[in-house]
Amino acid sequence: MSIYGDRAREAFYSGCNCSQSAVLPFAEEIGMSREQVLKLVGGLGGGVGRMREVCGAFTGITLVLGALYGFTDPRDKSAFYAEVQALARAFCTRNGKGTLICRELLGLEKAEGTPVAEERTPEYYQKRPCPMLVQVAADIMAEYIQQHPLPDRPTAEPQA
Repeated sequence: MSIYGDRAREAFYSGCNCSQSAVLPFAEEIGMSREQVLKLVGGLGGGVGRMREVCGAFTGITLVLGALYGFTDPRDKSAFYAEVQALARAFCTRNGKGTLICRELLGLEKAEGTPVAEERTPEYYQKRPCPMLVQVAADIMAEYIQQHPLPDRPTAEPQA
């Protein structure tokens, strides 16, 4: 576990969606304010707009990866895609379900069919794996940054 994972979990418990929660701990590293992160990734929560497709925690760290290590030369996309796939394998392994799909992670047969988010109650948090998933995603991204230091960015954990 890392301070990034702890912060992601805290963000989820404060009401942020899964994608926002996974990205917020990295706001400083990607040069964005809290408000910018919340706006940019808000639509990715709930498996993209609560459609229960790819998990928002995973799409969130994919955005962080792109912001820090992304490509501008189209010839570099295959190498970048390989890094995304490596993060996906790590996420699938660590989440205990072996999938990136939100509805599968939630144990749903299909999406609920509504954009209306559920009320955040103690019961909601007990039945959802999302706090763990955002923590896992942020931990994976923190480890990636540690293993792939950027010359113009510190590799140490942020101050508490």
